[in-house]
Amino acid sequence: MRKSRTPAPPVDSELKALDAHWRAANYLAACQIYLMDTNPLLEQPLQPEHIKPRLLGHWGTSPGLNLIHTHLNRIIAARGRDTLAIWGPGHGGPAVLANSWLEGSYSEIYPDVGRDAAGMGRLFKQFSFPGGVPSHVAPETPGSIHEGGELGYALSHAYGAAFDHPDLLVACVIGDGEAETGPLAASWHSNKFLDPVHDGAVLPILHLNGYKIANPAVLARLPESELDDLLRGYGHEPLHVSGDDPKSVHKAMATALDTAVDRIDAIQRAARDGKTTQRPRWPVIVLRTPKGWTGPSEADGLQISGTWRSHQVPLADVRDNAEQLGLLEKWLRSYRPEELFDAAGRPTEQVLACIPEGKRRLGATPYANGGLLLRELPLPPLERFAAPVDKPGVSVHEPTRVLGTYLQQVMEATRDRRDFRLVGPDETASNRLDAVYGATGKAWQAETLDVDEHLDRHGRVMEILSEHTCQGWLEGYLLTGRHGLFSCYEAFVHLVDSMVNQHIKWLRTTRRLGWRRSIASLNYLLTSHVWRQDHNGFSHQDPGFTDHVLNKAPEAVRVYLPPDANTLLSVAEHCLASRDYVNVIVAGKQPTYDWLSLDAARTHCARGAGIWQWAGTDDGTREPDVVLACAGDVPTQEVLAAAQLLQRHLPELSVRIVNVVDLARLLPHDEHPHGMTDAEYDALFTPDKPVMFAYHGYPWLIHRLTYRRAGHRHLHVRGYKEIGTTTTPFDMVLRNDLDRYRLVMDVIDRTPGLAVRTAAIRQEMEDARTRHHYWIREHGVDMPEVTDWTWNG
Repeated sequence: MRKSRTPAPPVDSELKALDAHWRAANYLAACQIYLMDTNPLLEQPLQPEHIKPRLLGHWGTSPGLNLIHTHLNRIIAARGRDTLAIWGPGHGGPAVLANSWLEGSYSEIYPDVGRDAAGMGRLFKQFSFPGGVPSHVAPETPGSIHEGGELGYALSHAYGAAFDHPDLLVACVIGDGEAETGPLAASWHSNKFLDPVHDGAVLPILHLNGYKIANPAVLARLPESELDDLLRGYGHEPLHVSGDDPKSVHKAMATALDTAVDRIDAIQRAARDGKTTQRPRWPVIVLRTPKGWTGPSEADGLQISGTWRSHQVPLADVRDNAEQLGLLEKWLRSYRPEELFDAAGRPTEQVLACIPEGKRRLGATPYANGGLLLRELPLPPLERFAAPVDKPGVSVHEPTRVLGTYLQQVMEATRDRRDFRLVGPDETASNRLDAVYGATGKAWQAETLDVDEHLDRHGRVMEILSEHTCQGWLEGYLLTGRHGLFSCYEAFVHLVDSMVNQHIKWLRTTRRLGWRRSIASLNYLLTSHVWRQDHNGFSHQDPGFTDHVLNKAPEAVRVYLPPDANTLLSVAEHCLASRDYVNVIVAGKQPTYDWLSLDAARTHCARGAGIWQWAGTDDGTREPDVVLACAGDVPTQEVLAAAQLLQRHLPELSVRIVNVVDLARLLPHDEHPHGMTDAEYDALFTPDKPVMFAYHGYPWLIHRLTYRRAGHRHLHVRGYKEIGTTTTPFDMVLRNDLDRYRLVMDVIDRTPGLAVRTAAIRQEMEDARTRHHYWIREHGVDMPEVTDWTWNG
């Protein structure tokens, strides 16, 4: 561990330099909200034509963020410590943009926005302007890994960034609005998982300015003693900074940061020297400053600064209201820009005195551009883990248990480099991945008891019963250059719908930014899925996450439904090696027939969708009479059972079996990179033959993916119809009309010429469904013809 040097308390000259930097950042932040590019240094009196026609942005939080940024610069420069800042109040984009421009990192990435008057003008005009940059901290913002739109994720992102980066300090600014969200509240517990030996440190900075958009903030109205009790209950020791006098606040902030970093250094040093194994109490800074600090105190007879009215644009009518225009000019000139920038618009030496050099600048740190740090994941050969398959449908394995042995070796291979983690909400063993405990335990810094299993202060399996926190940890981990996998019950991954949406938007935007390097994909393993949640019941039955993901940017999303253990291995290997995607893998954990050998699985997965000629009666010499398609492990078994029934009862019928692993293959080629051309799709599914598609999830997704295909009117999809309860496994498929008997009935109903001459066969299928209904109510288990079914094709 690098021992940082405690800087001396700032003297007056240093305080003046810090104040100059802060005033410059405030000036630049305010001007971004209001000004076009024609009068950036206010060399002329402010005129309506200098003002943007649409005033957008958030001023209220910006002065506090500028203060924090200024003082983080001092700490970094003085101590030489690698630091990443997470800006929870990311709507304060003007502040972060202002600081990256002041430190020069912005102009290095965007040379047309130089550190001079012309560049300053471009900085102002582009903010929240067509063809410019977003008003929030976004992927376009240097030094950011955190989209500032939706609130609640700053602290979990910060901890994810700190895991396995032992020399990194992550300063996490939490706004008082964000502090009211459920995801943020749960993420305070992340300090029980932070290993002071192998991980970096997170310094939360709770920025309380009193108000949200229109209401008081809860934590800002708590008495200090009550707030301290809350933070201490979370495992932190609070340090307070408050006031509205800049000089005293600068002194207090410098002292608080020095104290906090000294405590962090001491905690890490003691742990790494082996002097303590106790869970530390980490510092937290509580910063109280007025909302809209240094802005206009009032307008039109109403108080602005220190109230919710300063949250966005304090003076909203400056183009048409001469009085407000005058107030704006007075406000901007109060920062004395002539002292902060020279005649050419360059920041003065005093303004730049506190800024660190090179990659230690907050806008230039490689930790905020994780692809710069990313290494290839050492993936072991699949042959060591594959299920032996001499013939389809003979042997049985639990697919996720097989995957668990593979992930154990990934953990082993990354033991020393520590750049792979498995996260999930208390379900690693439940999801049959517990083989990983042979390589690493579960991260845990709190109390342990003799009865506990696999808890490990240095573990890399992360379990907390908050899907939001798991998601935030993994996002922060990936965005700072590492790899990982999120394992979750299928029904409850919906809790992170909004978070994954934000991450996909981030990935889509970064693909257009040449300076952003590729990061490892965000990989989901969804198991304990809808068709085998018969024991937990209706509340645990929801396969709709795939619908949500496939609504998003096609270049960034992939959805896979491997039908057996070897296809799961092949898909997992591909996903773990991929970059810049969100990969969703849906796979069962219950015993499942092995359909494909490893070589066949690899070929099939590379194809994404293909004919299983060994399973059907389509010999390739003529067009099939009907296509039975499937996606998912349980639908695949039901389709093969239906094919077996058809071969027994209608041997003359030519049945083609198509299995789909990659759902995006169903899309047209011009809508998704994995999509099939019309010629490919028609060759596989035929343009005019009936297709019975047994799908793992909601049936209308398949219709949405294929509605433009020539054969869509012949497509009939069976899937989950939101009918569930606590029942037997086969009853789940039967209730939703996905069972083998219903599929045979569908073939009879929809294949021309079959209905009349095969009425007796259809009746036999219907009778089997009825017999099942009474059987399970008497015996409590599925019929022997279902439980004892085997593939003998």
